[in-house]
Amino acid sequence: MNTDTLEKSSPASSITQAAAGALVAAVHVAAARIGFTAAVAVTDPGGHLKAFDRADGVPFLAAEVAVDKAWTAASFHTPTHVWNDYLAEPRVAPLAGHPRLMAVGGGYPITDNGRCVGGLGISGGTYEQDQQAAVEALAALGFELPAR
Repeated sequence: MNTDTLEKSSPASSITQAAAGALVAAVHVAAARIGFTAAVAVTDPGGHLKAFDRADGVPFLAAEVAVDKAWTAASFHTPTHVWNDYLAEPRVAPLAGHPRLMAVGGGYPITDNGRCVGGLGISGGTYEQDQQAAVEALAALGFELPAR
């Protein structure tokens, strides 16, 4: 094996702390406009928490759900709402038992220049409200939106 041409690592892209904080703020603005309060989690591409906030009055379970939505979205670079269809496939269904997999709308990969730089998870509204706030916040900051 020729090690002169072997790539040993790849450049890691990750959401910045400033962008993560701005995304949390943008979600709270969108959620207020939509009519709910939220727990918001932003992870790096490895699923590690980068920023988090839970609005006053949001149930404490929503905090864990938001983090798991962000983790799930970052894990497969896929919005969480599509996991319901995935889990209907018998060969994928065993993943439903994973304690962090969250197959509920409101989690999106954070994509910049075609690369997943993190995950966004929102919990506190209906799954439709969580999804809407996520899409609005990602768009407001110029992040790419998934096709689904």
